[in-house]
Amino acid sequence: MEDRAVEDRERIDKIIKIKQRLGNKLLILTHHYQRKEIVDLGDHRGDSFALSQRAARDQNARHIIFCGVHFMAESAAILAKENQVVQIPDMNAGCWMADMADSVLVERAWNQVTNITGETAVMPLVYMNSDAHIKAHCGRHGGAVCTSSNASKAFEWAFGQREKIFFFPDEHLGRNTAFQLGIQREEILVWDPEKPLGGNTTAAIKCARVFLWKGHCLVHTRFNPQQILNMRTHFPKAKIVVHPECTNEVVRQSDAVGSTSFIVKYVANAPADSTLIIGTEINLIKRLAIEYPDKKILPLFDSFCPNMYKINLKNLLFCLENIGKVNIVTVEETIKKDAFIALENMLNL
Repeated sequence: MEDRAVEDRERIDKIIKIKQRLGNKLLILTHHYQRKEIVDLGDHRGDSFALSQRAARDQNARHIIFCGVHFMAESAAILAKENQVVQIPDMNAGCWMADMADSVLVERAWNQVTNITGETAVMPLVYMNSDAHIKAHCGRHGGAVCTSSNASKAFEWAFGQREKIFFFPDEHLGRNTAFQLGIQREEILVWDPEKPLGGNTTAAIKCARVFLWKGHCLVHTRFNPQQILNMRTHFPKAKIVVHPECTNEVVRQSDAVGSTSFIVKYVANAPADSTLIIGTEINLIKRLAIEYPDKKILPLFDSFCPNMYKINLKNLLFCLENIGKVNIVTVEETIKKDAFIALENMLNL
């Protein structure tokens, strides 16, 4: 362990020296779910889209290192200026949820639904946690990207233009948002790409208002109502806050629900001596507990993202020592153009 600590200290020193040498030409972005030592070395931390916007607005940065998963770096590459290069420390840091929405299967599902309803009846909406091809699909069909912060606004925008929504790829965020807007359970269909017509009938497709792609986040679906019951038994005065990628059963039994940024603000604004139980990725919870020692901050369940954890000091240093040469994230121009339309539609909400 001592040898590891020495190695880490040496890597941190080297990273700091490279940052000093490159100055404002370098921008290191760190997602909230990154381990503490990575966040401490970053220039900005936050949710994926906010970080991508921050990079695109930067007038000096030429090298953007995105410490997060691949779809986040892709989003940064879509928004980046021509003279900016986006890199990721580990190209294999993917996202299970994003991988659940394969572009070929999405295209097939879209065609099947619109052949029944007519294309002008359905608005595609895609969660930020998706690859560039799915964002481009939405852009081509007039749809928009959304985040967990503005999903309700995106749904309202979509219903203002068309009578139905096809939401990719997170079933749970889609359901929680639909319920929040008063959509009835019987008006919501889950689309399972492995079944004919997604496991639905033609009649049900005609009647539905919301189609939800059968996808989920493995981190947030590890939480369940029994865990909430146990925590309420042991900490009756605690407030429980969860992410909207959790199941609706968990969301209904919590005290508050919101995006990662919402959770960070919720903790910051809570009174001293509060007990807060959080249902999201464990690295963020651990860091919040350190940042707010005057509050008792506990995980609803110890759930961590191994893909986020693939980013470490060793591969961050490798990326910086080979700045602009390795692990470059690019998006094909035609895909980039269509995906940008969907992102722009979100920004215009």
